[in-house]
Amino acid sequence: MILSDVIGDPLDVIASGPTSPDQTTFSDALKVVKRYDLEDKIPEKARLILLRGAAGEIAETPKEGNPVFTRVQNVIVGSNKKAIETAKSEAGGKGYRTAVISADLQGEARDAAAWLAQKAIEARRGLTARSQGKICLISGGETTVTVRGNGLGGRNTELALVFAERIKGMQGITLLSAGTDGTDGPTDAAGAIVDGSTIGRAEAAGINSSDYLKNNDSYNFFKAAGGLFITGPTGTNVMDLQIILLD
Repeated sequence: MILSDVIGDPLDVIASGPTSPDQTTFSDALKVVKRYDLEDKIPEKARLILLRGAAGEIAETPKEGNPVFTRVQNVIVGSNKKAIETAKSEAGGKGYRTAVISADLQGEARDAAAWLAQKAIEARRGLTARSQGKICLISGGETTVTVRGNGLGGRNTELALVFAERIKGMQGITLLSAGTDGTDGPTDAAGAIVDGSTIGRAEAAGINSSDYLKNNDSYNFFKAAGGLFITGPTGTNVMDLQIILLD
């Protein structure tokens, strides 16, 4: 029974796939070593093992059809997809029209934030006071952050901060971006909650979001301005969720 923290739930990648056929070979590993110019950087013993394996002197890891898997059944019992489905069900039960806009959100957190903000703004424009509508947009996956500063933060707080900048001054848009393990980067927060007033409130308090972003210091921005989402460790991990409420 498997908890997946990998986009797409590939069995051979989750926890290195100890109970599933391995698609890779010694030759594949050597190609990676060569691609990143690591020949002189990895231990000599490791390099020799890879060379012997590629030459057929050491057996490859079990592949598809190996009898060792005859009595093995792998079942995904928890995943980002299941978390998204549950969030969608909960939102629907609270009267929201729900839509999953991505189940494989990845890439730079800042780029993902800009894309999510655009989706939110477009969907918000379709709502009117007369329709009394409210929408919940849901996405999941796992983004990355290219660290350029020496601040404190994680992919979810950085995503939330950029999203907040993009919706500055707009009413009726709220975002939660959080890690399902309760931890975002080297912090005690799972992520952050923002809305159209987040940046304005920060500016009124003399807090400049751009300065914090330049230093990859999103955690301390939210610590000062408010908005940190702290749950404590959840004891599991199925990547991240973004939940956007539109009213």
